[in-house]
Amino acid sequence: MATPGTWDRSQEPLQPLTGFNPKGFSGDPASAAGKPGMGPWIRMVPLIAFSGLHPTTGSVHDPLLVLDGLEDSGIRLKCLSERLFSEVKVLWMDGKGRNITGNALSTDTSGNAGSSIVLKPGSGNAVSCRIVDNLGKTSTESSVVITESFFPTISLWLPAFVMILLFGIFLVLAAVYKLRINQKATDQEKNAQKQIQEENQEMTTKIEQIQAQLDFRRAQSNAVPLTLDELCKHPELSLRDRSRVVSCSAAEQLHPKPAVLAKESFSQGKHYWEVEVRDGSGWELGVLAEEIRDSLRKDGMALPREREQVLSLGYSRGEFTIPGGWNSGPCPVLGVFLDQESHNLSFFDVEGKSLLASLPLRFSGNLFPFFSPGSDGKGLGIRSVGGS
Repeated sequence: MATPGTWDRSQEPLQPLTGFNPKGFSGDPASAAGKPGMGPWIRMVPLIAFSGLHPTTGSVHDPLLVLDGLEDSGIRLKCLSERLFSEVKVLWMDGKGRNITGNALSTDTSGNAGSSIVLKPGSGNAVSCRIVDNLGKTSTESSVVITESFFPTISLWLPAFVMILLFGIFLVLAAVYKLRINQKATDQEKNAQKQIQEENQEMTTKIEQIQAQLDFRRAQSNAVPLTLDELCKHPELSLRDRSRVVSCSAAEQLHPKPAVLAKESFSQGKHYWEVEVRDGSGWELGVLAEEIRDSLRKDGMALPREREQVLSLGYSRGEFTIPGGWNSGPCPVLGVFLDQESHNLSFFDVEGKSLLASLPLRFSGNLFPFFSPGSDGKGLGIRSVGGS
């Protein structure tokens, strides 16, 4: 099979040679063929005669210049060329013929020749790619002219825009930082105010407790002895313990409520006494005017339904009750403080040393303490206070 670029006559039929006499041989080929040693010479002659048709150097085509794209604020330019069996060098030249390749780019004997270069703005409009055939000492060249408009440009407003953008970002970050600082300060202030309020509330509570204890001690300092009056009691009530305890013998709660009065009465000043109510229910105690006392003695010592001159505190169904709906939990001992100077009737929790209620005293004159026990049989007892 023939090699590309050669002319192979070995496949053609041999023709008689005339006029050719190698090494003095004469005669036609047919006669020589029968002689020993002559056959090979006949076949070698055509091959040697046409061996000059084989090319020894490759052919180089004009290079193709390709704009490959933008890169690093410049344009990448490629130079491509097909070649055959030659070693070539690829050179880049500017418009004045100066080598701008730096080092010549050599290629081997396989594939196509090619190279690339990045043109920067201001490096010149004209550029050439030259391919030099090292064996044949020939070269081929292609040129291109690239105007400055093809190079990427930066707008004059871009730096200003970038500066404005950075400044805006800085302002936003500064504002966010300021807001966080302010929010943190606000939170700290709120926490401080909350802590102060809690401390004030705690201090106020302590002051109120101390004040209540002081009020209780002041009231208790006005203690007076009381004795129940056998002549001013309801028939269903019984007295014992030197007329200091009263209880009800009725099986059911009576209506109106039965009552017993103390022998002592008060028309002025401050007076305090304590009553043991234990865990009884349905009882009532307080003070009433002398006019009510006189009417009770006539009506059988049952408390009137009209309470214009009666001021009291009751306990029923697990709650303390007073006019106006105030209620509280039970306490075993009540302190009663009659202050005719300030026109108040106050009730204290003796064990808690705290004020339960303070009622305005709207009537005056001679006032009598009264007691009305419940029907549970537990009764009410007057307790001594100090030396009273």
